[in-house]
Amino acid sequence: MHKEKNTLKLIAPTKEYEKQISDYKNEFLINGENMAGTGGLEDAKTVDEYIISVKNNLKKETVKEGLVPASTFLAIRIEDNKLVGMIDIRHELNDYLLNFGGNIGYSVRTTERRKGYAKEMLRLGLEKCSDLKMKKVLITCDKDNIASLKTILANGGVLENEVQTPDRITQRYWIKIDKP
Repeated sequence: MHKEKNTLKLIAPTKEYEKQISDYKNEFLINGENMAGTGGLEDAKTVDEYIISVKNNLKKETVKEGLVPASTFLAIRIEDNKLVGMIDIRHELNDYLLNFGGNIGYSVRTTERRKGYAKEMLRLGLEKCSDLKMKKVLITCDKDNIASLKTILANGGVLENEVQTPDRITQRYWIKIDKP
């Protein structure tokens, strides 16, 4: 099933979504999956702690040491106000992100996959990148992650290269940000 544009909105995490954020985290933990693009949700002990951390991540002065400033958004389905995914936009790149993580990370909850949400989340995320005055963004994915590859290509990703480590091959894609 393919979703049309504007089925989602991206919003900053707030207390209003506390139960949904908690349920989202639990769904990933139960399935043993990586919480990509959640802005550190896996490390937060409580949703309140997570919301504070996301706010601190916005500025160079308050972001945790070793991390870069980033904006984290909940992807909320407009029709029923349900949290279907999360996306994290890193405002700049450090050495690790340049090789492996990229400017954008995202995830869609297991129960909402294969519905076109990742593609729309990335499209909306690129609009946020434009608002941040970013000219181009790097997005990476494991070579065997076909769903993520399709999402990146659908949003204009151009493969630069692959970085091989003993346990995986990371593909690095650049997307130019169009001015609105």
